[in-house]
Amino acid sequence: MSSTLEVSVVIPTFDRPELVTRAVRSALAQTVTDIEVIVVVDGPDGATRAALAAIGDPRVRPLELPTKGGAPNARNQGVQAARAPWTALLDDDDEWLPEKLAVQLARARAATARTPVVASRLINKTPRAQFVMPRRLPAEGEPICEYLTVRRGLFHGDGFIQTSTILAPTELLRRVPFTVGLRRQQELDWTLRALAHDDVALVYATEPLVLWHQDEDRPRISLNSPWEAQLEWLRGIRPLLTPRAYAAIVTSIISSMAAPTRSVRVFRMLLADARRHGHPSAVDYLTFLQIWLIPPQVRHVLRDRILGRRRPAAAPTPQAGQVPPVASGVDAAAPAVNRSTDVHA
Repeated sequence: MSSTLEVSVVIPTFDRPELVTRAVRSALAQTVTDIEVIVVVDGPDGATRAALAAIGDPRVRPLELPTKGGAPNARNQGVQAARAPWTALLDDDDEWLPEKLAVQLARARAATARTPVVASRLINKTPRAQFVMPRRLPAEGEPICEYLTVRRGLFHGDGFIQTSTILAPTELLRRVPFTVGLRRQQELDWTLRALAHDDVALVYATEPLVLWHQDEDRPRISLNSPWEAQLEWLRGIRPLLTPRAYAAIVTSIISSMAAPTRSVRVFRMLLADARRHGHPSAVDYLTFLQIWLIPPQVRHVLRDRILGRRRPAAAPTPQAGQVPPVASGVDAAAPAVNRSTDVHA
């Protein structure tokens, strides 16, 4: 290993040794080799400890926490242990393509902002389809909170940020840690709070550089988060949002979590909240209604079919060392200046 590290990779995990092994190997396969891979094991976990030892690469640094504290806490602990000037985040169920870090470091060096956060497109792989996200990059002057939340279609949003795409200065991740206890929208929350600092800007690499797997048969904490807690979080960050963004989050993200209650009271309360504190658009109203009226599995099938049909060549299976091309229909030429936010529910 070189004495000068370029990037610290932080991977939180617990009791998923096969998945985290795949994630770690994708980090070790980067064309940028001066890295350390800090695997933060969120509590005692002998199986993961053994799997990491079997990899046999000195760049892998296991950090086993004494008790479980959740993914945001694990990421924060990993960042505190990082020794490189840049930190890249990777979820244990995702993979990187080999050029991921090289492309992002080049974008960071070309950025005009003093503290750039570099994200990228990803390949979203579901049981029904695979496609490139985000659909477009931020337009010049577009508020990032609206880019990440405001919909232009009923079954999908255009903007997107996901944990495994983020590369940021280690100093920034220490200055703005992830919110411990927040079980959903961790990327959106962190991104908005980071961008509230004057020296920080969000930059996108136009290529899809991450494989986002949603096809494993495994529990997802983010799908079971209580909607009341998420609404409380949203009200807490309202100063960081425009009225359009606030309304979009209530009518899509919060509603997708609350709709299984089938409660008329909750339906009315959320609609009133979106109107009181935000400016809902016609698409927001229609989104709100379809989320409450159409079962989630049907919505997801419709979404994937719509996106897959619009991008027939969006996400070819990548070969080693290759970055798949961005499909037609995605505006790769949009300005790349300036969450996972689940506005695709």
